[in-house]
Amino acid sequence: MRLPLILFLLAAVIPVFFGKIRSAPFWLSLQALALAWNGAAHHAGWTVHGVVALVEVIAVRAVIAPLLLRRAMRLRGEPNADLMPSNLFAWAIGVALILLAFDFSGAAMDDVPVLALGVVGGMVAIALLLLSTNGSPPAQLVAVLFMENGIAVFESLLPEPWAWPVHGTLTAVYLVTVGVGGWLIGTPTGQPPVAAGPARGETS
Repeated sequence: MRLPLILFLLAAVIPVFFGKIRSAPFWLSLQALALAWNGAAHHAGWTVHGVVALVEVIAVRAVIAPLLLRRAMRLRGEPNADLMPSNLFAWAIGVALILLAFDFSGAAMDDVPVLALGVVGGMVAIALLLLSTNGSPPAQLVAVLFMENGIAVFESLLPEPWAWPVHGTLTAVYLVTVGVGGWLIGTPTGQPPVAAGPARGETS
C-alpha cells in the first residue's frame, strides 16, 4: 500500500521544515505507526514473526523511544529551536533532496517497492541534512533515529522479513542509541559550578 509510505515520508518532511525540536518525539511516534501500518500491509497473514515485529515497532519506536527522547530534552532545558535552521540555503538543499527522492520514485508510483525505495532515499537524505545543519545534540539524535526508521522501511522491500537474530540486533541497536543518546543529552557538560556560601568569618 502507498498510503503508509506517504504518511511516513510526510512525518519526516513536515518537522524538518516546520517543526520544533521538542515536537520531534510526536513525529517519531507517527513514523512508527506508519511503519507498523506498512508492515501489516506488506506481510499478509498473522504469522508469529509478523505479530512480534508489529508489537516491537509500536512498543519500542512509537512509545519507548519518544518518551526517552522527550525526557532527555526536558532535562537538558534548551530553547525550543527549529529542527532545521530557517535559512534559504538549507531550505533549498532540503527541497532539492526531497524532490530528488520523489522523482526517483515517481516513475512508478503504483510500484510500491519503487516508492518504498524512494522513501528510504528521502529519509537518509533528510537525516544527513539534519546532521550537517543543526549541531544541537537533541537534533543530532533525532536525525539518527530518522535514519534508523528509514532502515526499518528498507526491510519492507524484502520478500521475507529479516531473521530473528538480525531483527533483534537492530532493535537492540535502536534501544541502545536512544538510551545512550538520551543519557548524554540529559547530562550536558559545562554546567557552571554551584556558588558556595560565604566563608566562615566573612560577611556578605
